Amino acid sequence: MRSTDTLTRAEIADAIHRRLGLSRAESLAMVEAILQHMVGALTEGENVKISGFGTFLLRDKGERVGRNPKTGVEVPITPRRVMTFRASQMLKDRISDLPG
Repeated sequence: MRSTDTLTRAEIADAIHRRLGLSRAESLAMVEAILQHMVGALTEGENVKISGFGTFLLRDKGERVGRNPKTGVEVPITPRRVMTFRASQMLKDRISDLPG
């Protein structure tokens, strides 16, 4: 049982170590390699889809005018690329079935 509300790289590596019997160093290296591969794909402008889990999507947002909520002054917001995550239906279903 985990002691926090946040799953960490180390905890993922530990789960691989326990389930597959790889050394802790090998397990952590595997986690790092997967994450680096995902980061590399996103950096190259590719979306990352993990079947049964979800998709990391890149989206370009154009320049727009925003407003300071305190003063009401309009300010330009520069164009940028953002990443979003869209959970798969399987993941959504599993989460909605959780108690509480």
